Amino acid sequence: MKKKSALIAASVALAMLAGAAAQAKTVKISMTAKEVDLPIDNKGTMYRTWTFEGMVPGPVVHVAEGDVVEFTLFNDKANKNSHSMDFHAAQVDVVKDLEAVKPGEKGGFTFKANYPGIFYYHCGADPMIQHIARGMFGAIIVDPKDPKAMPKADREYVLIQSELYPNPDSQADMMANKWSNVMFNGGVFKYDPVHDPAATRMLQAKPGERVRVYFVNAGANEFSSFHSIGGIWDKVYPSGNPKNVLTGLQTYVVGPGDAASFDLISPVEGANAIVSHSLRQALTGAIAIVQFTNDADPKMGRGENILVR
Repeated sequence: MKKKSALIAASVALAMLAGAAAQAKTVKISMTAKEVDLPIDNKGTMYRTWTFEGMVPGPVVHVAEGDVVEFTLFNDKANKNSHSMDFHAAQVDVVKDLEAVKPGEKGGFTFKANYPGIFYYHCGADPMIQHIARGMFGAIIVDPKDPKAMPKADREYVLIQSELYPNPDSQADMMANKWSNVMFNGGVFKYDPVHDPAATRMLQAKPGERVRVYFVNAGANEFSSFHSIGGIWDKVYPSGNPKNVLTGLQTYVVGPGDAASFDLISPVEGANAIVSHSLRQALTGAIAIVQFTNDADPKMGRGENILVR
């Protein structure tokens, strides 16, 4: 009887492993580096950016734990600079795999997403500080293999903090930390009609819903004191890993190049303001309003509306 039970248990374990293996897949991702002018505020002020896919931040990459990612970077022939890609979710050779790609050429590498979470990606070409400050950054979400590892989120949003340097050609200003504004998702007060009446976008949810904010601090220099005015972080997951869970936090510090997942639940209708509580950062642009209403747009925080453009 004991042998039979052991055989059954072993069979179940093997079946579970086979199921997990079957779910892992190879994901092919390609991006093109483009040097373009983009608006950096709600009034349409243009700024010379260096980008992935012509947008700041770059596209959200979404894979699952165990997936093999085959990445290709194309550097547009119209560009003047070499560019590269550094996925913080990858374990690779920094010399061979993260080599800069010249204009008109392509490069790439393959990695396995071994850890779940929210990770930063950015251009690593020299001078890295300038490539990041000009907008070459984004987020890669790696879903945990176990779908029950974290409470299910009703809505998800990506917020990436970065600094705006008025002279994008001055590496010296960037090294001296001479920024004028701190932004979420490449825009000054992008989601804050309170401080900028020209803002037309906000994050939305219903009271009682679990809102998961995937937060990345692109820097290039400043730490973020991430806080929800009017709310409390129900759960915080450093690097987005479900094993790193913290509960009931008012504020959590995320350094440059780091990331975390934050769960927010409002029991009432009204607004919360997500900010960096370093107030010079907040009051120069790093504020995002989350409006909790019973008639919240069902499309917001889902599908393509995780990163609100």
